[in-house]
Amino acid sequence: MDIKISASILSADLLHLEDEVRRVEAAGTDMLHYDVMDSVFVPNISFGLPVLQAVSGATDLFLDVHLMMRDPLRYIQDFAKAGADMITFHLESASDPFQTIAAIHDCGLKAGIALKPATPARAVLPFLDDVENILVMTVEPGFGGQRYLHEMDQKIARIRSLLEGRRVYLQVDGGINGETTAEAVRAGADLLVAGSYLFGMDDMGKGIAEMRAAAGRTS
Repeated sequence: MDIKISASILSADLLHLEDEVRRVEAAGTDMLHYDVMDSVFVPNISFGLPVLQAVSGATDLFLDVHLMMRDPLRYIQDFAKAGADMITFHLESASDPFQTIAAIHDCGLKAGIALKPATPARAVLPFLDDVENILVMTVEPGFGGQRYLHEMDQKIARIRSLLEGRRVYLQVDGGINGETTAEAVRAGADLLVAGSYLFGMDDMGKGIAEMRAAAGRTS
């Protein structure tokens, strides 16, 4: 399994965001994870379009955008223009999922669907042939720094079995670190979002190396 790592700037030092982006690049991460929260779908507000546009102009890293919004369909074109490479939205949102996936693809981007912890694995069944990413939240969305919900391993494993070899990322987000990486990968994840674990390190490259080593030990 080819493991990818996406560093979440939700945990970055926002006063020095460009420096943090450079640190992510130097550490050897595969993607930059960009969380968008609207204070309606989740009880928090994070970043919007201007910050994504600025980040996009400062890096060539793949921008993995996660919309935690009530009505993501309204904003797909805006986030595409701001520099997103992949947009993942929640099945629990108010937007029609098929229309939202189509809108993302119409912008030439990869499309993903996300599931909150309470949403069952079977919810992905209608979309398996239409998306490039499935995100299993391994914490309740809205805040960084939470503990990994180990009971999500069964959901990850179930979705992995449903994918049946399809070339679709199985992403996890929440509580990912050097220890939980192995657990998530063993369950079937291949795209790991890490925020507070990586940005809390003086040597982010060491953290990336530890995650890759942990993933490798599950093979």
